[in-house]
Amino acid sequence: MCGIAGIYKYGQPPTLDAVVEVRAMRDAMVSRGPDGSGEWVSEDRRVAMGHRRLSIIDLSEAAAQPMTAQDLGLTIAFNGEIYNYRDLRRQLSARGYRSTSSGDTEVLLQLYAEYGVGMFDHLRGMYAFALWDSRRRTLLLARDPFGIKPIYYSDNGHEIRFASQVKALLASGGVPPRPDPAGHVGFYLWGSVPEPFTLFRNIRALRPGSFMTITDKGPKEEVSFCSVPQVMLETATMGGFQSGTLNSERLRELLFDVVSHHLVADVPIAVFLSAGIDSNVITSLARQCGQQKLHSLTVGFTEFRGTERDEVPLAESAARLYETAHQTVIATAGDFMDDLPGFLTAMDQPTIDGFNVYCVSKIAATLGLKVCLSGLGGDEFFGGYNSFINIPKFVNAMRVLKPPRSLGRAFRYVSSKWLGAFTSPKYAGIFELGRDLEGAYLLRRGLFMPWELPGLMPPEMVRDGWSELATMDRLRDTFDGLPNIKTRLGSLELSWYMRNQLLRDADWAGMAHSIEIRVPFLDLPLLRAVAPSWITNTPISKANVAQASSVPAQIAQRKKSGFSTPVMEWFLAQRNPVCRQARGLRDWARYVITQSGNNPTAGSVEPTNLHAYCS
Repeated sequence: MCGIAGIYKYGQPPTLDAVVEVRAMRDAMVSRGPDGSGEWVSEDRRVAMGHRRLSIIDLSEAAAQPMTAQDLGLTIAFNGEIYNYRDLRRQLSARGYRSTSSGDTEVLLQLYAEYGVGMFDHLRGMYAFALWDSRRRTLLLARDPFGIKPIYYSDNGHEIRFASQVKALLASGGVPPRPDPAGHVGFYLWGSVPEPFTLFRNIRALRPGSFMTITDKGPKEEVSFCSVPQVMLETATMGGFQSGTLNSERLRELLFDVVSHHLVADVPIAVFLSAGIDSNVITSLARQCGQQKLHSLTVGFTEFRGTERDEVPLAESAARLYETAHQTVIATAGDFMDDLPGFLTAMDQPTIDGFNVYCVSKIAATLGLKVCLSGLGGDEFFGGYNSFINIPKFVNAMRVLKPPRSLGRAFRYVSSKWLGAFTSPKYAGIFELGRDLEGAYLLRRGLFMPWELPGLMPPEMVRDGWSELATMDRLRDTFDGLPNIKTRLGSLELSWYMRNQLLRDADWAGMAHSIEIRVPFLDLPLLRAVAPSWITNTPISKANVAQASSVPAQIAQRKKSGFSTPVMEWFLAQRNPVCRQARGLRDWARYVITQSGNNPTAGSVEPTNLHAYCS
């Protein structure tokens, strides 16, 4: 895991040495790669790349980046892991390619030389990279299908910059920090900024499963080579697949294969172990794969002790069963206040979540670890969220009742002011939005509703941002053509909540402590194997997964609580005592967006002055 940065001055002759800007971007990401740094510049000094290295596979200098294959005329800066790189190296070796390193970076160079942009059909892993083809004078930017690894870019019409983090692009000095209405509106809608937008008008995220080529004439349109909705739609339309739930043995083989691939490393590996099924599946299978020295980490909280939300007792029991080197740390409100400034500064884009990952990654770093496995993706793949049950019921009920939209708008107008005294004010839109899946999903996952936004920012900013976001159209595009509501909902959860919040938080919060977080469930072969059961409306349950992985019954049968932190309790405890009406996450969101380290409006309130966000 690393940090990459670069620039291609494709237009007018460069007035500033590209290396100067690249160094500034690279060194704004030291925590992403504390083990080393590198830079490369083309002969005409129009192209430069920088790299921060976190050494995990091939710890030698032979794997240092940016890496150049002189005989191929190729140079790459790569962030991520290619889990099937050994198989690929053997195949490429049979085709005459010779390697000078034992890692996965050189494999990417050879794969591109052999297949061009067809290389993506061969990759299994998480990745974001920039590859310079000197013979074609073309820069290629690419990102993995799930969007596990980020890459952002900014183009001003004569030069394009790219980096692993938004803050790195800003550090170049060549990207003006102009607020983007769509990014700000998107944050208030969801509690995270929906891709491809950021808080900055001229910075965009490369879409997952896409690549972009830049020539001396400038960047071409992004090309999608694979996406989650696309894989699911292909499964739905290809016909001839085996219906029904995978039997336990086949499911175990699939999961075993996924976990074994994610154990490739030349450093020790740990698991974020909770009392939930997903992390226990990964831990159990990692031991079955023969991982002899496996670490496990659990974070507990005094506020949860003795309640259903306390993960510690069962997690420690599981660690003893799996015989892992286990560490439990109890976090307190004092820890929260001490870590809050660093947490907000490390936040690459504002989010209402992520403190749990930040905490457990900090613990991993103190133990000298670099790689941790997470159960992220298990709920999305195997229907673990309550939304898979509640949203279909709700949408079906609304379709039976068929409340006129005019009635829905009237109810929202009348109820929105007083409903907040009993529940979230967003539910004033229950009859207006609830008839359609996209509206019901926004109600479930949304933070503020569209009609609330003028109270948070200037009306013209709301108007422009809402128009550019095209939220409802984008939500519909995510599931268009999929055959049933649970399959559509799975596509939404994987493409919105997981990607824009959970995966992004895992990246920046882990890398803030130089921790690579791997997510075994987010694997294309597994998605393709599981998707038919969604299409035929016979989804694989968490119980099936637990049984196939030999997870203890007391964990498999435990009521889901989620890997949560008492951030709201800590946040509200700091509020002014005269405040009687707390809005929880909404107040936290307003605080975060003004205090996060990467926001054109940051710093308007003192970090410790939490009570300023009193309702």
